[in-house]
Amino acid sequence: MLTALVVLVLVIGLNTLFWGAVGVVRLLADRRPPRTGGVPLHAVAVVIAAHNEEAVIASTLKSAARLLPVNQIFVASDGSTDRTAELARGAGVNVLELNPNRGKAGALLAALEHFDIYSRFEVVTFLDADTRLASDYFETGLPLFTDDVVAVAGCARSQLDPAPRTLLGRILVAYRERVYIVMQYFLKFGQAARALDVIAIAPGFASMYRTRALKHIDIAAENLAIEDYNMTFEVHAKRLGRIAFHPRAAMAYTQDPDTLRDYAKQVLRWNLGFWQTIRRHGFRRGRFWVALAVFTFELVVSSAILLALIPAILITGVAAVVASTPGVGTADLLVTALPPLALLVGLVLPDYVLTVIAAVVARRPSFLLLGLAFPLTRMLDAFLCLGALEEAFTRTSSGRWTSPTRRPAELTRAT
Repeated sequence: MLTALVVLVLVIGLNTLFWGAVGVVRLLADRRPPRTGGVPLHAVAVVIAAHNEEAVIASTLKSAARLLPVNQIFVASDGSTDRTAELARGAGVNVLELNPNRGKAGALLAALEHFDIYSRFEVVTFLDADTRLASDYFETGLPLFTDDVVAVAGCARSQLDPAPRTLLGRILVAYRERVYIVMQYFLKFGQAARALDVIAIAPGFASMYRTRALKHIDIAAENLAIEDYNMTFEVHAKRLGRIAFHPRAAMAYTQDPDTLRDYAKQVLRWNLGFWQTIRRHGFRRGRFWVALAVFTFELVVSSAILLALIPAILITGVAAVVASTPGVGTADLLVTALPPLALLVGLVLPDYVLTVIAAVVARRPSFLLLGLAFPLTRMLDAFLCLGALEEAFTRTSSGRWTSPTRRPAELTRAT
């Protein structure tokens, strides 16, 4: 029982339990995000960096143009060799073509400067080229900009339409949707409480920043694989203001990879950016840095233990068979100390509880079957997390990127 309990805590995570409890208290006190106040829509710009995104850019621009005028939408085509720039111009938005490509962060910075967005707008919404905005994205997100808020973290959900092409693809996309739900409902919502303000990332796929704060943020910092962790850390490091988040506000849908190769490359890149940002900023005094240190410690420990569970289950399983042979005492001791069934139950059951929660929130009963494969996907995540940790301290990054293979998308209905 003790072994299963220890594994359960490691699988769920102390951070998840603590911040989830904080989130529940916050939810009881404030069930719904505000719907009035904040920043007016005419003071908002949308900026998109796109590199060879002809399969999805039209859908993204349609979703944005439903919500604000096209003259407030700006696309930086970052060295694209396909029809990305052509399709963006056809949608009537402002287009900047960059050659050679500068990487996502460099493209965003170039667009901000070229179109003089700092002085023309109060808020900038950064979107990825595959992002579809929910119909109430601005209606729910802009009111979160109270006087002390300088950024609103977008609420990420996975696009389940168009559907992944294979069973493995459906598992990967469903698992990513579960990650979004668990991280946002059980960590980020509690971390965004006004008195705490310890959010570690305003995700670059669909988040908003006040331009007065952006002027002080090193958007295109060198040697980073991704920019959004660094931008968020800079808000905390320079004490620019508070980061707001609500799981029912500023929601947007992103197209997640549906092949193992693309999934692994994306997760490795995200983890690499996280560790590189920690390397760049280090740990300092203050609530955010303490919360970050605790989260980082648990992330490393839980990843290592998750990877150790497979050989542990195999070894203790073999030991259980050997222990059934009369006169073999060592195997008996091993099975008693680490019962294979307890290890397996401690891993699978708490992980499946998270799947059930995600299925209810996403209203996707299919997750209940697909979720049987999620423990293996978590172990892949753990492997990529630790692999990126080593790489972050031994290699640098240019920030240039190639998007995962896109599923061609047309916006057929409001999301």
